[in-house]
Amino acid sequence: MIHIVGAGLAGSEAAWQLASRGHEVLLTEMRPRWTTPAHTTDQAAEMVCSNSFKSDDPASATGILKAEMKRMDSLILHCAEATRVPAGNSLAVDRNAFSELVTRTLKGHPGIRWQEAQVTELDLSSQTILATGPLTSEPLAAWLASTTGCGQLHFYDAIAPIVERDSIDMDIAWMAARYDKGGPDFINCPLDKTQYERFLDALIAAERVPLHEVDTPYFEACLPIEVMADRGRETLRHGPMKPVGLDDPRTGRWPHAVVQLRQDTLAGEHFNLVGFQTRLKWGAQREVFNLIPGLAQAEYARFGSIHRNTYIQAPSILNATLNVKSTPQLWVAGQLSGVEGYLESAAGGLAAAFAVDRAARGLAPLPFPPETVLGSLLHYLANASAKDFGPTNAMLGLLPPLPEGEVDVRGLKRAGGLRAVKVAKGEAHRKRALAALESFLGTADQAM
Repeated sequence: MIHIVGAGLAGSEAAWQLASRGHEVLLTEMRPRWTTPAHTTDQAAEMVCSNSFKSDDPASATGILKAEMKRMDSLILHCAEATRVPAGNSLAVDRNAFSELVTRTLKGHPGIRWQEAQVTELDLSSQTILATGPLTSEPLAAWLASTTGCGQLHFYDAIAPIVERDSIDMDIAWMAARYDKGGPDFINCPLDKTQYERFLDALIAAERVPLHEVDTPYFEACLPIEVMADRGRETLRHGPMKPVGLDDPRTGRWPHAVVQLRQDTLAGEHFNLVGFQTRLKWGAQREVFNLIPGLAQAEYARFGSIHRNTYIQAPSILNATLNVKSTPQLWVAGQLSGVEGYLESAAGGLAAAFAVDRAARGLAPLPFPPETVLGSLLHYLANASAKDFGPTNAMLGLLPPLPEGEVDVRGLKRAGGLRAVKVAKGEAHRKRALAALESFLGTADQAM
C-alpha cells in the first residue's frame, strides 16, 4: 500500500492518480480533529487563499501546464472545470463546491482508504508521499528537518478578504474584464486621484498583525497589499489596482486606479478582492477597504489574514522526480516542496504519483522533460541555487530557450510590438512542450 500524507491539492491529485493506476492508497488527513491557522473545513483540496487556478491563456505558462495536466487526466482540473465560476480569462472555482467534489470523488474510489490522523513522523516501510502543504504541523516539520538534515525555511502568506455581493454599490462599480476579455466577469470599483491618495494614506497607517521572525518574510509574488503600498505611492497603480484596459462606462476613460473583485461562489453571492491579501487587523480592514468607492457599506464574509508557510530547501533535498535523495521511499509534493500556487501544487502531486508508480513497479526513475512546464518546475526544484532558493510559480522563463530562429522576434516586433513576440514565443513553447510530453509518455508506456 502507498501512503499519502495530506489531502490538499497535491495529496488529492496523487491519491487519485495512483488509485487509477491500480495501487492501494492510504490517504491520511489530520483535519478536522487537528486543524491549521487557515483551514476551516474537513474537505480535501480546500482552497484558503484564493479560488483561482490562474490564466487559461494557451500561450501562458499556466495555460500550457493545464494542457499537460489534462493530457494526464488530472482530477483537480476535472473538478475545477465542473465547479468553475466566471473569471475572465482565468479558471476560478466555487471553492466549497470544488472541495466537496474532490472529497466525494476520492472517498468513492475503492482503491483509496481515508484515514483521519495526525502524523508526527513517517514509517517508511512502503512508498510515501508527503504532501502536507505549507501549514505542515510542527512535529512533522521537525521530523522532516531531522530526517533530511537540511532544516526548513519559512515565509508568510496572506489571504484576501471576501465581501457579500449584495453589499457592493453597483451604482458606483461596474462589471467588466480587462480589455473585455472573457466577458463582464469582474466587479470594478474606480478611484480618482484624490480617492486613491486618501485610500493609500489610510492603508499605510493602518494597524497590522505583528509577525514573528522567519528566514523569508514574504513570497514576492503574493505580497500583502500594505507591503506593496510601503514600496512607493505608485506601486499599487502598477499592480493589483492598475486601471489599464478598464473603461469606466460613466466616463469612457480608465480611472486613476481600480479595485477588482472576482466571483468566489457558483451562486455569485460572494466576491473576493483580487490581489488584496493582507495582514491588517480585522477592524482596520473594514475602515480602510470601506474607503474604496462602491465598498462603503461592504459586508465581509471573511476578512483577510496572514499565516506562516513552510517549505523545504528543495535543491539540497530533492531530485527532479520529487524523491528525497537521502530517503528512497519518500517523495515530497505540493507547496512543501517549494512550488507556489494551487495549480503548481496539484501538478506536483501528479508528478510524484507518476514517480511512485514507477518505483512500485520496479522501474527506473524517469524525470519529466524540462521542455514541459511541469518538467521545468521540477528541474528548478532540483537544480536551483540552494543559497538563494525560494518558492516559484510556473513561468516560461524556467523553460529551456527556444531554438535560434524559431520565432521571428524582429519581424513580429515591427508588425505587432512586444505583445506579438510574447504570444508567438508562448505558442512555440506550448507546441514544443506538448510534443515533448507525448514522446515522454510514449517512452514511459513502453516500459509497462
